[in-house]
Amino acid sequence: MTKSTASRSAAALLVAAVTACATPPRAAAVQPAPAPVVRADTVPPPRWSPADIAFMQGMIGHHAQALRMTALVPGRSARADVRLLAERIEASQRSEIAQMRQWLRTRGIDTAAVPVHQHQHAGGADDHGMIPGMLTEPELEALAAASGAAFDRLFLEDMIRHHEGAVTMVATLFFTNGAGQDPEVFRLASDVDADQRAEISRMRAMLAPPSPP
Repeated sequence: MTKSTASRSAAALLVAAVTACATPPRAAAVQPAPAPVVRADTVPPPRWSPADIAFMQGMIGHHAQALRMTALVPGRSARADVRLLAERIEASQRSEIAQMRQWLRTRGIDTAAVPVHQHQHAGGADDHGMIPGMLTEPELEALAAASGAAFDRLFLEDMIRHHEGAVTMVATLFFTNGAGQDPEVFRLASDVDADQRAEISRMRAMLAPPSPP
């Protein structure tokens, strides 16, 4: 090997060594960690509280009294719009009673309605143990004894107060710490609040005197 050939070989080796040092080592491929396996029996159940139970039982009783009131309408009302309103109230509240009873039944809880007079604050009862908006038996008897225009006015006035009681019950539920977290309870209470507020507005308009021509 000539001196020139040896020099070229040495230079080639030097370039190869420098190139090898300059090339960063290839990073090892990172495999994603396997997703944790969640067993069905470790998933926490939806949250529901004693206040949720009290609301459901109390609202069953509240709706049941509204059905007693609407049952009086066909034989006493003189107004088609009052009869139509009563039919809508009956349909919606029967459906909600069925939903509330099913919610209680699936949790092994008594589906009976809370009595009108309750000595606990169940379902938003007031300081006297009375569920908000509920009519007394004498008030129901007075409604049943009326007819025609007098019945229609009394029915609307009583039902407005009844609906306002339901709105109060929803507010009590949502202001109770830890209550209303169950999705079904939240949805049903929200529906009750929206429906009854809308019907209160409608009934107030029905009570308003007609505008002068």
